[in-house]
Amino acid sequence: MIEKATDLHALVAQLSSAAAADSQEEAFARLAALEEIKAVCAAAQARETAQIDQLRQTDEMQRGVPKSRQGRGLSSEIGLARKASPTRGAQYLGFARALVHEMPHTRGALESGLLTEWRATILVRETAYLTRETRTEIDRLMCADPQTLVGVSDRELEASVKKRAYELDPAAVVGRIGKAQKDRRVSVRPAPDVMTKLSALLPMAQGISVYASLKTHADSVVGGDERTHSQIMADTLVERVTGQAKAAAVPIAVNVVMSERTLLGDSNEAAEVDGYGPVPAHVARRLIADGFEADGDVATSIRRLYARPSDGSLVSMDAKSRCFPKALAHFIKMRDRFCRVDYCGAAIEEIDHALPHRLGGATDAENGDGLCRAHNRAKEADGWSFTVHRSDGGHVIDIVTPSGQGHASSAAAAVGFRFAHDSLVDARLRAAINAA
Repeated sequence: MIEKATDLHALVAQLSSAAAADSQEEAFARLAALEEIKAVCAAAQARETAQIDQLRQTDEMQRGVPKSRQGRGLSSEIGLARKASPTRGAQYLGFARALVHEMPHTRGALESGLLTEWRATILVRETAYLTRETRTEIDRLMCADPQTLVGVSDRELEASVKKRAYELDPAAVVGRIGKAQKDRRVSVRPAPDVMTKLSALLPMAQGISVYASLKTHADSVVGGDERTHSQIMADTLVERVTGQAKAAAVPIAVNVVMSERTLLGDSNEAAEVDGYGPVPAHVARRLIADGFEADGDVATSIRRLYARPSDGSLVSMDAKSRCFPKALAHFIKMRDRFCRVDYCGAAIEEIDHALPHRLGGATDAENGDGLCRAHNRAKEADGWSFTVHRSDGGHVIDIVTPSGQGHASSAAAAVGFRFAHDSLVDARLRAAINAA
């Protein structure tokens, strides 16, 4: 019986040190067995998460924590333990609560390896808005008989769950549709090769009408120039949303951060676009040049940021006010780049004090941190502490969670910084040798 974390670590060591199979048959057998192990691990994680939830609730009730404050920061703490963002941590927590308290057959299928973690997630997600009784009944119908899960694809499973929900609780489905329309939004995220993925979550009729309009226009234009049908649709979307005559002329401010060597053409070190990520040096220089060459109101301005030569961390600024002045907040955002909590990676939404201002924390660059909204709320819960680690090793924040987990978060080096022993020439030489 596995009773302690040390036993689990021993199991991890055993799996990681196992030699590869000698035959295809054995390799495929192991592949299937390892998939089952992943499912069993997911079920065990859900069980431990639900136990943490219960223990935390009991502890806070005994300590007299107001009900409105109970559970604060728990999803962020779970995310840290699983090397994930607070949003993902909240999903793990909800998943665990559903499996342990409401969906015993789904949990059993996961524990036996019949369901993957993703397919169990589909079942939990597609029944989250239903009453407990309806959810439990769908759990029984879908997973009580293991044979019903054999050979079923992700899409088939999702469709089957939705169909049963429509049949068993149509009122809840109608209510969900009404709430879902309030969640309409537009988002953007990086894509490979200096591209972005612009997504819009819209009510079905609106989404289809937008796509149909773009397609109809592309159908009437394709063949008239060298662009493909898809390229015409993409260009038309940009032109209609921005109101500009051509998709390539984008009069929007873009913050590009690069070393002076990259700017002057003496280096091909990657630059970074605020809100996007790394971009090739020649692309960054082209963005700067396009700004200087553009007509009208489009222009390029340059702001200098100074980095410490020893470790690349940006130099500090300070202020005496409680709120971070705009320039200082901008500096902290440029230094931290993403939420400072490990594994999060979310965009910075709030600049706050590591040591709270009410406890004497200074409003300066050293005591400032850039956080996503979820982690900035979590750190206000009992048991969380953010302490700036003062040393010559850069800007480090020691984070301790209510359960005693410790994490040291170091600010990234400035864009373009390289340690003396990390030569770009050496890196290219090693790459050439490895490719030979």
